[in-house]
Amino acid sequence: MGPEIWSRIEELAAITAEPGKVTRLFLTPEQKRATEVVRAWMTQAGMAARVDALGNLIGRYEGNRPGLPALVVGSHLDTVRDAGKYDGILGVVTAIACVEQLDRESIRLPFAIEVAGFSDEEGTRFGSTLLGSRAFAGTLEPSQLESRDAKGITVADALRQFGLDPAAIQTAARNPRDILAYVELHIEQGPVLERLGLPVGCVTSINGATRFKTEVAGKAGHAGTVPMAGRQDALAAAAECILLVESRCGGEEALVGTVGMIEALPGAVNVISGEVRFSLDIRAPEDAQRRRAVDDVTREFERIAQRRGVSIQVAKSHEAGAAPCSPWIMAQIDRAIQAEGIAPCHLASGAGHDGMAVAAITDIGMIFVRCAGGVSHSPAEAISVDDVETGARVLLSFIKNFQPERAV
Repeated sequence: MGPEIWSRIEELAAITAEPGKVTRLFLTPEQKRATEVVRAWMTQAGMAARVDALGNLIGRYEGNRPGLPALVVGSHLDTVRDAGKYDGILGVVTAIACVEQLDRESIRLPFAIEVAGFSDEEGTRFGSTLLGSRAFAGTLEPSQLESRDAKGITVADALRQFGLDPAAIQTAARNPRDILAYVELHIEQGPVLERLGLPVGCVTSINGATRFKTEVAGKAGHAGTVPMAGRQDALAAAAECILLVESRCGGEEALVGTVGMIEALPGAVNVISGEVRFSLDIRAPEDAQRRRAVDDVTREFERIAQRRGVSIQVAKSHEAGAAPCSPWIMAQIDRAIQAEGIAPCHLASGAGHDGMAVAAITDIGMIFVRCAGGVSHSPAEAISVDDVETGARVLLSFIKNFQPERAV
């Protein structure tokens, strides 16, 4: 399966808004073309394929009798700008290849299989992540259809341009009774498997995340005339805050904290910064751990502000709870990995995935495939065809031997 999956990923990489780069944003002509191509592969694999009201592509392979509840496998079809080739797409194409193998062997299981190619996981175009899988889970807020892209186009307008009806969004929501579980194969987007020398691993949880927009207000002044003692330097205060984040989050396993954006004003070489804005992102596989870190960091920010004579305003911009993978699914993934002669490895996902949304209606599991250097969301994103083959065999073994937790 590996070479065929590889070839199809290369074919999709050529469908892009930017020549020489991989860019397929939600509800764009490029995504529409990719959806058409993937839909044809689903049909070829023996599935009945459809596009739902938010642009999610759903292929269904019936079980040993029509209308059975489904095991859902898949990932997302959209990308960030100037993306790698494998993020999201690997999971969709591999799932199709597994169903195609079942069809070749004339295997019908005691449950249906649905392959989901979610339309928007990245949130690149409209700034709201997981729109596709939220619609699938029935948790998409109608107000999100009014979000606008950089050109002022709303999600609702983009749906119409795509040939869909925004008034029909609720029809994308699935009944939990029709879904047995959701399992996603994805590149790791981190270095753990590579460091361990393992091609695949089993995910324990998708980290929860809290993000803040932080503003530090000090007092601008001349760099040469204001004595060091008594300065109200907003940038120096921000620097101390940033180092605090590194220290606090570096002291616990699995906890991570990141300041990825910073702006100092007025931004002149000979002026003390009077205002600084920076982002803050704190993640952990357990919500209690993340909340403790958030409380500690924001409390220490206040102490830094008081000591330095500045003010700090911290505004929460995003919060998503952790999505633990279900132990009964993890056990079956472990068995599929062991069947390939590979030692099972458990690791958390620091990145968000569609499973975070789908977890609202069913139990979830994830299989990670080794990613070179842990690089992702970049043209340097790389995996090997051998690891693709291994991941596909593991997923196929999992599907063939899947035992639902509830009776079908």
